[in-house]
Amino acid sequence: MSHHDFTLFTPYPFKVGQKIRINGTKRAGDWEVIEVGDLKMTIKCPISGTELKCDRFCGFMEERHNEPWPADN
Repeated sequence: MSHHDFTLFTPYPFKVGQKIRINGTKRAGDWEVIEVGDLKMTIKCPISGTELKCDRFCGFMEERHNEPWPADN
């Protein structure tokens, strides 16, 4: 068996009520998770109240603690 470098992506276990910040996509900004299904999730902007139903996504995750949310840009 040969060995290779690779990147592993794992579905993130989103939870209702979780506050998240997305960078680098069309969904960039601060959101609150308000619904999580097997394939879709609904997130809500804490400023405008806009809700967005989207495919669940995965990627690199970094947790931050004791920081302002939503961001004051």
